[in-house]
Amino acid sequence: WLVRLYNNGISGILADEMGLGKTVQTVAMIGYLTEYKDSPGPHMVLAPKSTMSNWQKEFKKWLPDHRVVYVGGTKEEREEQLLQVRPGKFDIVLTSFEIACREKATFKKITWKYFVIDEAHRIKNEDSLLSRVIREYQTSSRLLLTGTPLQNNLHELWALLNFLLPEQFDDADAFDSFFESSEKTEEVTSKLHKLLRPFLLRRLKSDVEKV
Repeated sequence: WLVRLYNNGISGILADEMGLGKTVQTVAMIGYLTEYKDSPGPHMVLAPKSTMSNWQKEFKKWLPDHRVVYVGGTKEEREEQLLQVRPGKFDIVLTSFEIACREKATFKKITWKYFVIDEAHRIKNEDSLLSRVIREYQTSSRLLLTGTPLQNNLHELWALLNFLLPEQFDDADAFDSFFESSEKTEEVTSKLHKLLRPFLLRRLKSDVEKV
């Protein structure tokens, strides 16, 4: 599914239930880009601080030949790390939401081939600082990871789709009106499934265990 999205120039949301390996699937996809698409980078993974060690562990385990640069810590530490973020010196940058905002001047200069946001509900408010900053980044293909694609309301879903596909989902009011025209919950659900099918993959453990 990830490969098909990439080949068709479509960004998407991997919304598998927690525990189904969204991190490993993403690492594998980046490995695929290197091995089969001649695209070693530059790629970026944005993630919460709490998941940094796990991302580093998975990259080291599955893609040991990739040059992964972690950017975080103090200002002095980041200055040293950013010396490695130069053309031809790295493949992947791994950093947190906070650092993505603080070091935006550097990161905005780079065109990221594969841009991944873990726990993507952090950009559900399109007016937040993080949402505004990452919209300034230059990216070729975007992937959002979330275990809760529909956490609170439809507008938050629109914010994610607007980040992924700003030309198709450019009008929040039109998006909301499209669903408000449905009176029954079943009709809204049906519309959602049709709308999201090309962009979102959601699997539960119970579904995968049957395969």
